[in-house]
Amino acid sequence: MNGATAATATMISGGETIVFNAPEEAKPKKQLVYPLKVLFEDEYLALVHKPAGILVSGNGFVTLAHALPQNLQPSAEKDATVPQPVHRLDYATTGILMVGKTSSSIRALNKMFEEKKLVKTYYAVAIGEMNSEGSILSEVDDKNARSDFSVIHSVSSPRFGQLNLVKLLPKTGRRHQLRVHLSSIGKPILGDKDYGIEGLILKGKGMYLHAYSLEFMHPFTGENMRLEDPLPKKFKKLFSEVM
Repeated sequence: MNGATAATATMISGGETIVFNAPEEAKPKKQLVYPLKVLFEDEYLALVHKPAGILVSGNGFVTLAHALPQNLQPSAEKDATVPQPVHRLDYATTGILMVGKTSSSIRALNKMFEEKKLVKTYYAVAIGEMNSEGSILSEVDDKNARSDFSVIHSVSSPRFGQLNLVKLLPKTGRRHQLRVHLSSIGKPILGDKDYGIEGLILKGKGMYLHAYSLEFMHPFTGENMRLEDPLPKKFKKLFSEVM
């Protein structure tokens, strides 16, 4: 301000000359080569398939967030920025993940999630006999949470008794909500090492929880969008009769 560096406590009274020097964005020293399947992409946002066994974001180098710039086209919008996931999926969860490509898009998409203006659909394989449909209403991390479910198909299993292909509609967005809720009614997700039943973990096959679809109104084009990420092959092997 007026040729001198301003402090956070510097006051202005009017008439000053203020110059803002935008810092150059530091580029990563190395790029993460990690091919991702892109389900949809435009100048504002993208939807990608998240594989199992990778964090969405975090302090480590091998994260999906670090792989995005090498898998997406740069946005031509004026406020283009480094692509950024706007929600999270667990390390072992697969499925559709939404990404913002501009600053305004990231803000708009975050707001959509906060205001629950999109529909998320998951599929899981749950262990044990279940009601055909219902709602689970119980607190997660001391906060109210609701998950609606419907059993699509069931098969008998010598080891697990019964396995169910379950469609899940989370009405709230708590951490590990679907895993906690299914475990709370004694029907844990197959392969869930944290909330499963000891002795009933299917080793080496990962967790059977998949983020199947997102339905929302595009915040910039106004188009009604519904994007799906097909179920993994391991789901289809268990329920080959109906898939």
